[in-house]
Amino acid sequence: MSAPRHPLDLIDRARVLELLSDHLASAWDSFDRPRPREPRLGSELRARLEAPLPEGPGDAEASLEDIVRVLDASVSPSRPLYTAYIGSTSLEAGVLAGALTNAYDVNLAASAGAAELLEQQALSWVGQFIGYPLQDGAFTSGGMTSNLTALVAAREHALPGARFTGIGGRLAAVYCSDEAHHSIARAVEVIGLGSDALRRIPIDAHRRLRADVLADILADDLRAGVTPVAVAATAGTTLTGAIDPLAEIADICARHDVWLHVDAAYGGPAAGVAELAPQFAGIGRADSVTVDAHKWLGVQKSCSVVMLAREGALERAFGHDERYMLSGVATHGVSRTLEYSRPVRSLKLWFAFQIYGAAMLRRWILETVTHAGTVARWVTAQPQFELVAEPSLSIVCFRHLGAGDLNEHNLRLAQALVQDGRVYLAPAVVDDKACLRVCFTNFRTDAADVEEMLRVVDEVAGTL
Repeated sequence: MSAPRHPLDLIDRARVLELLSDHLASAWDSFDRPRPREPRLGSELRARLEAPLPEGPGDAEASLEDIVRVLDASVSPSRPLYTAYIGSTSLEAGVLAGALTNAYDVNLAASAGAAELLEQQALSWVGQFIGYPLQDGAFTSGGMTSNLTALVAAREHALPGARFTGIGGRLAAVYCSDEAHHSIARAVEVIGLGSDALRRIPIDAHRRLRADVLADILADDLRAGVTPVAVAATAGTTLTGAIDPLAEIADICARHDVWLHVDAAYGGPAAGVAELAPQFAGIGRADSVTVDAHKWLGVQKSCSVVMLAREGALERAFGHDERYMLSGVATHGVSRTLEYSRPVRSLKLWFAFQIYGAAMLRRWILETVTHAGTVARWVTAQPQFELVAEPSLSIVCFRHLGAGDLNEHNLRLAQALVQDGRVYLAPAVVDDKACLRVCFTNFRTDAADVEEMLRVVDEVAGTL
């Protein structure tokens, strides 16, 4: 009986790397242009995806082929006519950096050597890119975790010791716009305040938080003995891309020493573009800012950044000693972050900055905003379409003026477009109006792709 093979001998590394290189080249080539339809899984592969747990070794090459078929039949934001939600570009730099990150499997929870220096440099570069006075920060798994991290730090600032004693019946509140991302509500629940402590402030005609109402509600809470934990402003709402009046909000927060957090997960990178920066005036006065690099900075998930202007705030919020990870021996990243196991997510963004440079990223971001302007002008010029919300950044909401109930009609249109397969967009509801929502964050999308998208939307709408 032959001895069992060592697990590391089960893969022919040279052969698999050759195949992987071919598959990546094919995928990248397919991302350069729209494709007429989305492929579907064959019945044989579908059956294999329902197979039970394999007990013995399998064929690495065959499994790699299956992986490629599954991913190719999945919805990918890398494609130029993916305009749903808020995607990314999936830059080649991120693929390469991601492969090396996974190969080395460095864990930033513990002292990790040189990778910590790279992460700090990447954090510094993000701060420089958007004009933020970074003093502390971390890369996280996404905007939800970044926003939660910031609000944990804000809670500890407003209610010192709450991480140990809890809220203890104390009245506290967090303030955000009526269109803030749900991650803010979820974070308020997780930090122990409860969603009833979230004050949703109405928006103005430009869909921005009304600073005057915020000032009144905050003053009322202070008189009632409620402790304001934070104001969570948004710089680029997920629904329409609206940017709250950050400078006015910063004035209000400064007046009452209230923590100002800016959820710039989507819109933040636009603050680094000269033509768009005036909309973000005041972002540098925030106590904390969230930016998702896996959105408008082009790299893959997951790569989010939380930045703070208050040095030591993360240590006060998360610092601790464990018998298996002694702080006196080395400085461990886990004492500054919510997460324990934490890969070097920053490497993707660091490599992207190195390869493309900040100027190129700024140009690409501005081009995506130009695409949104093109769509808005086209919609306005077509009598059969209506602009639902003026774009602030790269999101456009519009609807088709068909027969019958317009909400039902536009939901059917969105479904018909998905079934058609040439364009991938998502429906949304703005002011009780069902509409089509497109978001341009993919740097591969060009003017010809935008023209094709509009042609397809018009064509499919005409069939309903």
